[in-house]
Amino acid sequence: MSEFAFEVALSARLESDREAVIARQLGTACHGNRVMDLVVVEPGPGFDDRAAITPEHIPAPAIESDVGPGTARYWKDAFDIRPERAEAVVDRAVELGFFGRERRNGRTYVRQTARYPDDWFDSLVGIENKPDLGRPGDLETQLRKDVSLGLLDEVILATESHVTGAHLNRIPEVVGVWRFFPDSGEREVIREPTPLDTDETGIDVLERRTARTDVAVVTAAEKRRQRRRVAERAYGKGWRTYDFPDCAEVEARERFERGGLPYCAWKGRIVDPARECGPDCDGYDSADPPDVDAAAERAAGQPWDPEPEGRQRRQSGLDRFT
Repeated sequence: MSEFAFEVALSARLESDREAVIARQLGTACHGNRVMDLVVVEPGPGFDDRAAITPEHIPAPAIESDVGPGTARYWKDAFDIRPERAEAVVDRAVELGFFGRERRNGRTYVRQTARYPDDWFDSLVGIENKPDLGRPGDLETQLRKDVSLGLLDEVILATESHVTGAHLNRIPEVVGVWRFFPDSGEREVIREPTPLDTDETGIDVLERRTARTDVAVVTAAEKRRQRRRVAERAYGKGWRTYDFPDCAEVEARERFERGGLPYCAWKGRIVDPARECGPDCDGYDSADPPDVDAAAERAAGQPWDPEPEGRQRRQSGLDRFT
């Protein structure tokens, strides 16, 4: 089974088991390069307030700016980034309903329409998928990066392979290990993860060479900011990030009571549309793509609202300028 098929099957299983936000392929480094296969975001006390703002990802500069729900501010004074980037962020935040803006004496002022709840998420669990441990790639290095940085509350390795003592000895002891069977959905916990200290300084591994390893020290404040960014991206992204191909052989299938998985009748399995489908495939049969409502499928399984009513605190005059 391909890593993609393994990954979406595990996503479907987790979605049926947990009341959490689940997303695929998210960057979890602060300075280096690291993409986590799955991130599970456990809701916090302010989750409903976050869900009421927008179903989409709010740009980090908008959240981190000096724009608040109180007095409207001149937009150029509220950002510590390039003006052209700040202008694009303002436009997007207004489009999402997170900012309102108004004109005063020829100048644009902005204000949050709803206070962003920093406590909307609780724990972040990262899952690295490696269905075949016989082809581990850079698995050991990846997991050691996760542990040394300590950005995620827990890190877990998921595999379909038989896990031996030698496998366990090659990865950090704090990393949990699951054996997951994508056809049946059964999951065997080989080792529980040990919680990481997300409130302390971390070490971000930038590059490992034969003679040396380049690192960057990451403060607790930087980690808090990056944790919010990861959670925010996860909320906007989800795990059904693929498009269905224009092929009659591919249909949306249900797995573990969760729908929207791309199944190819010609290949007899779940496929990765971006890599396996198209005119170059011998089984390709041109047709309209399956009519799949990915948002509805996600909303049925996750605490994510595709059409929030919104509890935005709109102030008089904020919508006059568009």
